[in-house]
Amino acid sequence: MSGVPRSEKSAGRFRRMLDRLSTSQQDLESEELREDTETAGCTRIGDCHDRQIVTVTGTLRTVTLRPRAGVPALEAELFDGTAALDVVWLGRRSITGIEPGRKLIASGRISMSRGRRVLFNPKYELRPLGRE
Repeated sequence: MSGVPRSEKSAGRFRRMLDRLSTSQQDLESEELREDTETAGCTRIGDCHDRQIVTVTGTLRTVTLRPRAGVPALEAELFDGTAALDVVWLGRRSITGIEPGRKLIASGRISMSRGRRVLFNPKYELRPLGRE
């Protein structure tokens, strides 16, 4: 048995439950994504710098087809709870499995474009849907 009186343990549980209930859904999801990043052994997007080779993980928020210099480009915003990163596949109109809400791991060299982090043509791995 621990040396902490039962009333203090109950107060601690009650406080954690109250904190969890008063926290927004977005904050809870961000915390879960940050924990997932640490578990997977990936770099947090918020810690990525220009020209750095990284492996990041997160959830795709948006996926759009946006041509760049007349070439089709599939763009997705990856969020890991710390920051967002644009993932761009040049020459692609669609990729099976790349859709909003999907979790993935992406590897490549970070570049900065208009003040945003961008990962062009990354190696990627789709995370299983059953884990969510």
